[in-house]
Amino acid sequence: MARQAAQSGRVRSDGTHEGFLRHENFRWLKIATIISLLAIVSYLLIDVQPRHNGGSWFGYTLGTIGVLIILWLSLIGIRKRKMSRGHWSLKAWTSAHVYLGLSLIVIGTLHTGFQLGWNVHTLAYVLMMIVILSGVWGISVYATLPKVMSANRDQTTEAQMLASLRSIDRQLHDAAQPLDQNHAELVRSSLDQDPFGGGIIRRMANRYPACKTRKAHEEILLIMGSQPGDKNDPLEKVGSLLGRKRAILARTRKHLQLKSMLEIWLYLHVPLTFALIAALVAHTVSVFFYW
Repeated sequence: MARQAAQSGRVRSDGTHEGFLRHENFRWLKIATIISLLAIVSYLLIDVQPRHNGGSWFGYTLGTIGVLIILWLSLIGIRKRKMSRGHWSLKAWTSAHVYLGLSLIVIGTLHTGFQLGWNVHTLAYVLMMIVILSGVWGISVYATLPKVMSANRDQTTEAQMLASLRSIDRQLHDAAQPLDQNHAELVRSSLDQDPFGGGIIRRMANRYPACKTRKAHEEILLIMGSQPGDKNDPLEKVGSLLGRKRAILARTRKHLQLKSMLEIWLYLHVPLTFALIAALVAHTVSVFFYW
């Protein structure tokens, strides 16, 4: 019984640490590779006159397969809302989503017969390729950024970092009371400014050239450097607090930058997927009703 429990625990542990790309020993990579190879071999062996194109029976076959795969892949958003295990767990579904999505590069390209032009058919193909490339970017982001985010947080959460900032702001407010008006104004500018303002572009770039906290800290350090040191000087405490705030701000801004990079690709991938489906509808209607 003990050995069975240990084996069960080991299986659960292995499954827990297995990524969706390696799911079940790359099951869906193998399936997608077989599908792609079958499409390529069929394309090379089947003789279509006068040449391969999307309007041939072979082109229709590949096109139908491609459309069905795309429609099935687009259901992953619905699938995420349901919990299940086994072959159709979310991990398995995501693995299939990735590898079958990549197989569309082969299926979609062979469907066209390499006959492209300025029309709705090429638009659907181009949108498909853009959706796939955005998905590849998303995979690379999710494969690398979470580890970087974890290292940057240093065992703290986003909520804890924000709480630390609020705590330092309260300490700065109290420490600035004995300062003269000019020095107090520097601290007030740091307290009044939204340290994360500027929109998604600035957050993703992690560039805050007008940061009042940095300016206040640098100016107070210059003032402190130009006068004799005094441990009881309120500027000493304010300078120390501003330095701590700058450090926490840098870590928090880096965290928000990485978090934005994790999220932004979905704002591209999902709308592009809907655009692709709309283009596929137009493509299909034009083929069956106007050709």
